[in-house]
Amino acid sequence: MTRRDHLGRLIDHLHLVVRDVEASRRFYRAALGALGLELSYEAPGCFACDELFVSSEREVGAASTAPHRVHLAFQAPDRGAVARFHAAALAAGGRDNGGVGERAYHAGYYAAFVLDPDGNNIEAVHHGRGVRSAASVVIAIEGS
Repeated sequence: MTRRDHLGRLIDHLHLVVRDVEASRRFYRAALGALGLELSYEAPGCFACDELFVSSEREVGAASTAPHRVHLAFQAPDRGAVARFHAAALAAGGRDNGGVGERAYHAGYYAAFVLDPDGNNIEAVHHGRGVRSAASVVIAIEGS
């Protein structure tokens, strides 16, 4: 069996350590679902979606950092997905940290910000008319 992972170009993975895995699972399932993504891995103490891995501190033991706050921005395919992300994240227990709209970062930057159950600042962003050169990098791992 061959496992195929689709990875980005700069970040191999991001690991968030959270206080309540189930609250975070509900939040990220809803927020990422609004962007057309599904959880790609689930276990009792952790879950993942593409390069994002989320677990409890107990799950990672000595390799852990305690729950902390980060800013994480997800790519959205269009402005509608940004709005769906914001609504779904709020409905799943997130707190508004900057509503849907254009930002002054660059022309066409359209985003929304929500705090997840641990206070991480989670953003969905659509960069306007740009075109991606590839959807992802595919890595095939034999024997997985």
